Amino acid sequence: MSQARMQLPSRVQSGELVRARLLVAHPMETGYLQDLNGRTIARNVIRELTCEYGGRQVFRVEPSSGISGNPFFEFFFRAEQSGELLVRWVDDQGLQGQLRQMLQVQPPASRPAS
Repeated sequence: MSQARMQLPSRVQSGELVRARLLVAHPMETGYLQDLNGRTIARNVIRELTCEYGGRQVFRVEPSSGISGNPFFEFFFRAEQSGELLVRWVDDQGLQGQLRQMLQVQPPASRPAS
């Protein structure tokens, strides 16, 4: 199974746009390279990667063999309340991975009365 890391802002206000940065450790073999004995290395790329927040999908990608090894993804979503981000992926060999990370959202800042 591949490993992944996600970077989120340390402070998020309700209604704010959040930038998520995701790095997945995966070889992303294209199927065109050969090993030292001249045998073709089988294609093995991530077929699908999704991210859910609060039970709804906020990011989805179907990478191709044109993506380099250890792919990096950056995406944005609007945070309304605290919740779990669940990232899942599956590769050509059927291996699946997932990453869960909590996002703490603070209530909107109150505005002073005029």
